[in-house]
Amino acid sequence: MKYKRILLKISGEALLGTQQFGIDQEPVKMIAGEIKKAVELGAQIAVVVGGGNIFRGMKNSAKLGMDQASGDYVGMLATVMNAIALQSALNQMNVPCRVQSAIAMNQIAEPYIRHRAIRHLEKGRVVIFAAGTGNPFFTTDTAAALRASEINAEAMLMAKNGVDGVYTDDPNTNPNAEKLDNITYDDIIKNGLRVMDTAACALCKQNNIPIVVFDFEAENGILDILNGKEIGTYIR
Repeated sequence: MKYKRILLKISGEALLGTQQFGIDQEPVKMIAGEIKKAVELGAQIAVVVGGGNIFRGMKNSAKLGMDQASGDYVGMLATVMNAIALQSALNQMNVPCRVQSAIAMNQIAEPYIRHRAIRHLEKGRVVIFAAGTGNPFFTTDTAAALRASEINAEAMLMAKNGVDGVYTDDPNTNPNAEKLDNITYDDIIKNGLRVMDTAACALCKQNNIPIVVFDFEAENGILDILNGKEIGTYIR
């Protein structure tokens, strides 16, 4: 197995399915099934899920006349809702799972404690990190890079919606966009490739955490990466 401990970053939009808003049962079950295969392989899996299917802080807060900090807090709550939905799907598949929240809400999630999270992973439990970093003005990409660094993840896997890697341009609008199989952290920052936030990229570079960008809809995508198969785009 190429990586023993990974952090999987899933966008909130991945949970939309065919809906315009909210959580669709089918993609949640599909993602849980892919995680289960990785756990059965022996990998330690941590997950960060976004909240864009319910509320996008910067975009929605402006529409509602909210300041960005307030909007970001609402977005963090959306990630908790998604985390609980994914936890429920994993539990139904008999995969032990814990949700840890960066914002205290003791009735529904554990508080984020680094050593406890690592202990859960060592015991074979999936850990879902919710509520981002717990601070406004930071995205869930940055939260994923931060948690990956804190738990000493060997790689960060970024699951994208219907895109099988990093391209020179948006492949949905530009048919001439070329897929990049291997790039560096600096390539993302220098060329303004919209894969993740520059803060998240810089954090992964600083802690030498490779990033694999892949299509979450591709069956056995996580398994293939764990088994060393070259899919998606490898960033290092």
